[in-house]
Amino acid sequence: MSGLCKILIVDDELLVRQGIKHHLNWEQHGFQIVGEASNGKEALEMIGQLSPDIIITDIVMPVMDGEEFVRILKTHYPRIEVIVLSSYGEFHYVRSTFQSGVADYILKPRLETSELLQVLQITARKIPGLNYTPQSRSGELSLDQLLERLLAGYEPEDQAQLLKFFPHRSFVLAGADLSGVSGDPHSYMAGLASSLKSWLEESSVPAVPKAIAAESKQLLMLINVPQENEWQVFQLVKEFAAEKSSGMPKLVWAVSSGFADLLKLESVYREEWLRLLSYRFYFPDHSCLRASELPAVPEVPEFDMKQFLADLRKEQYHEVFHRLREYVGMAASNYRVPPFEFKSFLGNAIFNMTVVMTEGNERMKELDQVKYDYFKAIDEAKSVSEAVTWMNGFLEMAEQLAEAHTPLPGEANMRRLLEYIDEHYSEPLSLGTLSKHFHFNPSYLSSYFSTHNAEGFSEYLNKIRIRKATELLSASTLTISEISARVGYGDHSYFTKVFKKQTGASPSQYRRDQYGKRAEL
Repeated sequence: MSGLCKILIVDDELLVRQGIKHHLNWEQHGFQIVGEASNGKEALEMIGQLSPDIIITDIVMPVMDGEEFVRILKTHYPRIEVIVLSSYGEFHYVRSTFQSGVADYILKPRLETSELLQVLQITARKIPGLNYTPQSRSGELSLDQLLERLLAGYEPEDQAQLLKFFPHRSFVLAGADLSGVSGDPHSYMAGLASSLKSWLEESSVPAVPKAIAAESKQLLMLINVPQENEWQVFQLVKEFAAEKSSGMPKLVWAVSSGFADLLKLESVYREEWLRLLSYRFYFPDHSCLRASELPAVPEVPEFDMKQFLADLRKEQYHEVFHRLREYVGMAASNYRVPPFEFKSFLGNAIFNMTVVMTEGNERMKELDQVKYDYFKAIDEAKSVSEAVTWMNGFLEMAEQLAEAHTPLPGEANMRRLLEYIDEHYSEPLSLGTLSKHFHFNPSYLSSYFSTHNAEGFSEYLNKIRIRKATELLSASTLTISEISARVGYGDHSYFTKVFKKQTGASPSQYRRDQYGKRAEL
């Protein structure tokens, strides 16, 4: 047996995968990149279909890291060779992968194409039955390679070479997201792509469809068509999607607007096609989405959370709950907002409501106990209506508890204390300063605070300060030292210690996690 040595790339960083994939014409050197995955679990699902000879894998990845991946891989596929990518600080993980039988490792900070090529050639020669020879093949890239490079943002050296494959003036991107479908999408993706291609070619529309390798669970097709036939292409894909929806109801289909410049392929893919896929959250009954078919986006003003909480503290429950319900209803129609942001708003509203309504009120603590159930349910909601239903469920519960609540003696003073702390948390507050302001004896105030509030003074003040710090870490570019000072901590180290104790992460890690969630959108 002889032929190209097949390679699978496994790394959670898209730029690393694209860098390896497109910085060299691998087929010219006897290799073929057959796929890429963002973690070990995803890679294991692909191996049966792709049958790679060599896997290049990162070590630190979400879902399933490289160490676990290599161990499972070598148990079930001992013939596949593995090359590990790592950073300097990860060598203790690399050492454990050698025990599982990896072929070699390369340090990421010094990763060079020439070094990787040399390691791959050495590894390929060891594979029994492959008979690998680093023969030099034609330097001209295939159409598949040219399109993959365009999708990754690399301009072709000769655009005329690319255009010779397409006779018409206009292009449309069409396809589906298969991540919500049960089972392994790779097992039927090729068949689905072939069916769509035949569907288009057998129609009366002069369309030239060409599948492009995109993210691992995306079926993406570039359709070359006369400009006057763009609408008909959408109708054809819509009909195809409707036919497939009975067997695959969770498939999300999208068709882009037409574009004449093939160099715009990447921007149309990232800025329009991927965004259309996310709109399924707002339009769960649509089997196929196209920008021109969607309703106008309503103007939704920013919600005044500060005023909302201030009115909530005044126990204007009926008014504030009605106001929030109305706003959520409006926001649910603004499909341009990524689902993550909409869900974050609902979760933030629940969190702040819980803090305000349980301040100094033991009988409202039930809200605090159930809020995490609502956080989870909203986060897992598959549609905007499902998320809104959970939000309304929380509001109903909060309203019922509020109506049943009758203030106990001393609660009014306690509320005044908490409101003062919320407004002056950034100042050097202490029981002494509170005592002077409210004309209490300091020792009495300490006992009074503990009696009428579930938390002591210091614990409550830290909770308010850390909550404000999380908001600044998520929404501002201030340095961590600046945030520490802004929320009332003079000692940066103490701030970091308190933050990690309350959130489970350091301030810098928390900020990276928030940026990471946004980047996934």
